[in-house]
Amino acid sequence: MENCLIHHHHHTLLTLPSSSHKPHFRFFTRPDFGGGGGAFPVSSSCLSHHRRRPFIRASAGATPCEFSSLNSPLEPRSMVGKFLSGVLQNHPQMFHVAVGEELKLLAEDRDAAHARMVLGSVTDEALLHRRIAQLKENQCQIAVEDVMYLLIFYKFSEIRVPLVPKLSSCLYNGRLEILPSKDWELESIHSLEVLDMIREHITTVTGLKAKSSVTECWATTQVRQFLLARVYVASILYGYFLKSVSLRYHLERNLSLADHDIHLGHRTSLMCSYGLKDAIFGHLSNMPSLGQGLIRPEEEVEDLKCYVMSFHPGSLQRCARLRSKEAVNLVGSYSCALFNNNESGSFENDDVILTSFSSLKRLVLEAVAFGSFLWETEDYIDNVYKLKED
Repeated sequence: MENCLIHHHHHTLLTLPSSSHKPHFRFFTRPDFGGGGGAFPVSSSCLSHHRRRPFIRASAGATPCEFSSLNSPLEPRSMVGKFLSGVLQNHPQMFHVAVGEELKLLAEDRDAAHARMVLGSVTDEALLHRRIAQLKENQCQIAVEDVMYLLIFYKFSEIRVPLVPKLSSCLYNGRLEILPSKDWELESIHSLEVLDMIREHITTVTGLKAKSSVTECWATTQVRQFLLARVYVASILYGYFLKSVSLRYHLERNLSLADHDIHLGHRTSLMCSYGLKDAIFGHLSNMPSLGQGLIRPEEEVEDLKCYVMSFHPGSLQRCARLRSKEAVNLVGSYSCALFNNNESGSFENDDVILTSFSSLKRLVLEAVAFGSFLWETEDYIDNVYKLKED
């Protein structure tokens, strides 16, 4: 159990409960939106009044599941998010099944509303259908952002790392400490080459060297809260970037090795002439302008860092950019919830916080892991529910 500890101030973070009883699920159809008796509806605010959805009640023995807080900075805003939150806490083994079903239903809801808008575009009610479709899309987008966040939360639970709660709950007389550090767990999700780059990032943003002593780690420093918030968001984006670029790196290396083994010289030179990184990942329309600055056929990539340094600025920017609007919204809402900032997304709190370098490292490692998980989650969701390009 992870705690934010300042002297006698305790704030306990959630670890997912495990049940010794096997849950059983009863599916039935529900004609309305209301939920009662401790049951979790699979439906959301994106439901159509003329469509019935399955309704799931999960129970262990005679006691039905009940929704409770995840004890994380961000709480679900949609019915879908609240339902999945309950599944995650009470029956995590069913979580991915429930997520898959909800994403399919959300995609169907959005597509159905869009289809009605198209069919009604030639009628007197065209404006009404357009407005309904917009509302439906906004509702579904909020639900998908909740799903995205809960999938990330689940990934943290898999490595037994609770997310840091609102920082205001970890502060005591202006001092912040997060214990235990969970450094090993947060580092375990990365490859060694990625981890080396993360350690360089930590040194850059905190000043803490990779092989610092225990005394140096627990030394205290002062930092303004708005700067800490910016470092956290930047670290999320850095983790997202590292996940994207490391996948490209390994794919390109594997293709190059296979290319060399089977002597496909002509095809390799063709791909490289247009920029291999972009050809592989579908940026076909910009091929001619992106070929410059990428790795040439005769060049050999020694490690990930050299690979990143060889990027054309345009390709580098694309790797670092969040692909979907839902991901952008999630990073904004989550960081605001964590640092207790206003909903505009600006970090204006100028309070000075006293904290240890160990706690700073914990926050940065969590943010990098969040970004890495965000990339995976975004990729997973987009295969079922088409996300909006940012």
